[in-house]
Amino acid sequence: MIELEKLEKIKHRFEEIEQMMADPAIATDAQRMSELGQEHGELRDVVAAIERYENLLQERADLREMVEDESGEMAALAQDELDTIEEKLPAVEADLKTKLIPKDPEDKKDAIVEIRAGTGGDEAALFAGDLYRMYTKFAEKHNWSYEVMDASYGSHGGFKEIIFGVSGPEVFGTLKYESGVHRVQRVPETESSGRIHTSAATVAVLPEAEEVDIDISPNDINIDYYRSSGPGGQSVNTTDSAVRITHMPTKLVVTCQDEKSQHKNKAKAMRVLRSRLYERKLEEQRKERDEARQSMIGSGDRSGKIRTYNFPQDRVTDHRLEGDLKNYALQDIIEGNIDPIIESLKAEENAERLARL
Repeated sequence: MIELEKLEKIKHRFEEIEQMMADPAIATDAQRMSELGQEHGELRDVVAAIERYENLLQERADLREMVEDESGEMAALAQDELDTIEEKLPAVEADLKTKLIPKDPEDKKDAIVEIRAGTGGDEAALFAGDLYRMYTKFAEKHNWSYEVMDASYGSHGGFKEIIFGVSGPEVFGTLKYESGVHRVQRVPETESSGRIHTSAATVAVLPEAEEVDIDISPNDINIDYYRSSGPGGQSVNTTDSAVRITHMPTKLVVTCQDEKSQHKNKAKAMRVLRSRLYERKLEEQRKERDEARQSMIGSGDRSGKIRTYNFPQDRVTDHRLEGDLKNYALQDIIEGNIDPIIESLKAEENAERLARL
């Protein structure tokens, strides 16, 4: 049984917001109206679910009374309706519980995705490139935009490291499940004997911080400018447009050389630095967070894996799932169709959080 007092508080808050939004003094405050509108939208579905649940409880109570007080045909009809209500109630209650799960405010943010080649040398770099392609295709399917922040290329293709930003609705809340060690099993392009190799790459997904989330003092950063280089180390341009920013208090270092403009590279590097600092702040505030950044990145070896991409068997296995939800067709996944995995992981997380309500 859901605590009815809690439901009343939610309904009261919803009514309170509607009253505030109708206040002429507040209506002229665009920032405040935006905040209230967002909360109103989030609560609208919850309140509708509460009303469905409470109406069913009231109907059940009335029908139980009729069954006790009436006799004959009236009592039988009341019992039939009561049985129908009893059948409906568990599903309505489950729906309401799902809607009552607190939403993580970070889920609505854009994301910074960092992919790094781990164990496996050139093949790991090629796999990192495959993962980047998978995520960009996934972003395109969701009409999200993305842009490269920084990249270090592998000697035979792919990336030693690539950092890119993804923007759109609920980006971080969707991509956060991709954080961890990804393992690939296949015959590398660089392998002449046809032996299957196992390589790994790490993925870290960070909520992109805004300036209001993290204030970086100019006195806390050291900025170096240098000449950009591309695949194989060749010079990209003849000006010192590449940027390296060191955050002195934490010793975090961010580089960016993707743009020809020094100003644009600095702006991108600051976005990455701000997001890394924001993730640190979140870790400190919420030690119980499921995936702290260090555990997301891991060591880049074959242990601690979250997913295996097995090319010979045309299968992707997500090791956090069980049973029929665990395995997927490799070509579908590698082409960016990772929604089924993410939805299964979301459902598992919701089930765990429901158990704690």
